[in-house]
Amino acid sequence: MAVAQDNHLQVNPYRRLDMGQATLSALAWQRLRTSTHGDLQRWLEAIEALPEGRSDADLTGPAPVLGRPADEPEQLGGLLFELHPWRKGPLVLGGVSIDTEWRSDWKWDRIAPHIDLVEHQVLDIGCGNGYFGLRMLGAGAKRVVGIDPTMVFVMQWLAMQKLAPDLKNFVLPLGIEELPPDTGGFDSVFSMGVLYHRRDPVGHLRRLARLARPGGQIVLETLVLETEGATLLEPQGRYARMRNVHAVPSLAYLQGWLVQAGLAEARVMDVSRTTVNEQRSTEWMTFESLRESLNEKDPALTTEGHPAPVRAALLINVQHSLL
Repeated sequence: MAVAQDNHLQVNPYRRLDMGQATLSALAWQRLRTSTHGDLQRWLEAIEALPEGRSDADLTGPAPVLGRPADEPEQLGGLLFELHPWRKGPLVLGGVSIDTEWRSDWKWDRIAPHIDLVEHQVLDIGCGNGYFGLRMLGAGAKRVVGIDPTMVFVMQWLAMQKLAPDLKNFVLPLGIEELPPDTGGFDSVFSMGVLYHRRDPVGHLRRLARLARPGGQIVLETLVLETEGATLLEPQGRYARMRNVHAVPSLAYLQGWLVQAGLAEARVMDVSRTTVNEQRSTEWMTFESLRESLNEKDPALTTEGHPAPVRAALLINVQHSLL
């Protein structure tokens, strides 16, 4: 397992990333090994103190169970809390239940009945700590490659890997623009909670299509407006206290983007309003959350006066890999 020494990891956690992804593995390893994040040493020391696990995992339930119950659960819980904030879950790690900010299992339950992942090679853009990758493996995926540049999420994944080694679910500290040119050919490409952060949403959709194999599928989940017709919200400043929310389209406007990207075969799987029961502060994510981002007098609005978050999930068929 990786250990901390002079702010460097000594063992490449991506060495099992095969499928012809040697360039991707080397890039991710270089980024991780040379990170200068101020909390890196503390995180690595916490991970190093975790008990060594075996291939103990149950990925069939809402909260994936990784590792054997710890002999000293309070000590394990303290080590895992060093990797705060825990945003995607729920999870049970070494017998410790982690109540994350997001009830990500609710989102998974909304899309899982509509998708087939059996024996799929999956790419998950903006994967966070890899929670959805665990659920994908539980649904029959062969391998999940997730990318997310947020280093604390990569650390959480490393902790999960130590408790339950050998799972073919990877979290690489990369953004989509950093993927090598030869990355592609995935059966399924997921992009959940990313599109509204992109300055060029059509370009993002085209990039997703290039990463999928011909005949593959894209799972797109993003903020939308519950309005009729082709309308677009371009927030000035923040949206629900989030930075870098560039555009929130109506479903009709989003369909127009898909057509421009050459992705005309799209089906809406779900449209749901995000509630304070689905995204909230917990003892494992102690910062402010959705409740503080909504208007106190009218929860149908954000604190900035925009429509409150509504999310749509679409399943898109990819007919060709280069647009």
